[in-house]
Amino acid sequence: MAVNDQVPELATRMRNLTRRQLFQRVGMGVGGFALADLLSRDLGASPATNQVSHFAPKAKSVIYFHLVGAPSHLDLFDYKPELQRRTGELCPAEMFEGKQLAFIRKRPTLLGTSKDSKFKFRHCGKSGIMMSNLLPHLQTCADEMCFVRSLRTDHFNHAPAQMFMQTGFERFGRPSLGAWANYGLGTSNSDLPGFVVMVTGQYPGAGNSAFGSGFLPSVYQGVEFRASGDPVLFLSNPQGVGPKERRRVVEAVNKLNQRQFDDVGDPEIATRISQYEMAYRMQTSVPELKDLSAEPKKVLEAYGAKMGGSGFANNCLLARRMVERGVRFVQLFDQGWDHHGSVFQSLPGKAKQVDQPIAALIKDLKERGLLDETLVVWSAEFGRTPMAQGDRAKIGRDHHKEGFTVWMAGGGVKGGHVFGSTDELGYAPAENPVHVHDFNATILHLLGIDHEQLTYRFQGRKFRLTDVHGHVIHDLMA
Repeated sequence: MAVNDQVPELATRMRNLTRRQLFQRVGMGVGGFALADLLSRDLGASPATNQVSHFAPKAKSVIYFHLVGAPSHLDLFDYKPELQRRTGELCPAEMFEGKQLAFIRKRPTLLGTSKDSKFKFRHCGKSGIMMSNLLPHLQTCADEMCFVRSLRTDHFNHAPAQMFMQTGFERFGRPSLGAWANYGLGTSNSDLPGFVVMVTGQYPGAGNSAFGSGFLPSVYQGVEFRASGDPVLFLSNPQGVGPKERRRVVEAVNKLNQRQFDDVGDPEIATRISQYEMAYRMQTSVPELKDLSAEPKKVLEAYGAKMGGSGFANNCLLARRMVERGVRFVQLFDQGWDHHGSVFQSLPGKAKQVDQPIAALIKDLKERGLLDETLVVWSAEFGRTPMAQGDRAKIGRDHHKEGFTVWMAGGGVKGGHVFGSTDELGYAPAENPVHVHDFNATILHLLGIDHEQLTYRFQGRKFRLTDVHGHVIHDLMA
């Protein structure tokens, strides 16, 4: 079940025992959960701790921002003077005829960025990378950022495109990128999940499948940390139940689950056991993680976070605290970027919401010596069209799969670097096109994983995140 479908020698020997002998040897209580590490590759009982990479990783952890709805990269990261000059002209026929667009039905006009001063682009940092004034805080991080301006995807509707970006497949049922990383590498903190998810606003159209485990054992799926109530569902003890009682309940349930596993050998039973144990341990670890009282005032102010608050800024600070504690993959979904109309009215507010916290995160990681081993990713399901949608008063941009911008920082990538470009109108890649599969292959590579070797056998064949595609983009790497 694991990388290269190889099973450790010890696990092989133990597999030759009967299941009843196996459980007798490893024990029945908390101490018996060495089984999870011994057989995680065979039974899927638990993400093993500190799995061996295919090669030396450049990054130990990932903080992945998915901007749900897709921000207008043309108004944030990919300035096009020619598009600006030709605003209002009918788009070239080849940009419309026979193309897949979500809502535009007649040949549209070209749309440059707003002439308002806050939308202007400027050269940033020593690298001179062009970025919009809508992101003044991120402008100061330009020399840490590595841009891909030539990404393309296969899908132009939100849910399929979100699934494709996160799982490499447009339909439900495949493991997400975070789940694959969790499966391949495990966690470095047995008291916290290897893959944590935080959502601001509504769920993505793809729902929790965007961070699910698909056909992998469910122990590898993203664990959602919620903004209100218990950070994790059912974390708190019921009224009148203390830690000792909770421990006895967990042990009793686990004994029953182990007996069932002994009889039928269903990997999901082992997963269930692991999850009960993890839930018990998180009763202590999660409240400590969420408590920001030890954070200096200047740190809270840098992020724009609030003590006892929730929202995107707090989630960014929590993301730093998670990677400090060994969480492998932290994913933040932020809703509200689907600007079919009023793009120039709506984009500044959304940009302001994320600009300061993400910039603070990058700087905070760097100050703590964590940026070199933490890969920060900015992505979305697709880009936005260089053509106008809607009337002049509420003009917007449609979905665009042909070419858009993402970026990374830290974690072994070149800072102050731009890879690829779109044509002069920002429509399609003109240099070094990058496919979603290439992008995901590169992220896995930075984690020390060969995307062709990280496989899981399901329904008679081996599957991987990148299917039969994907090329690592070595030119992005420091």
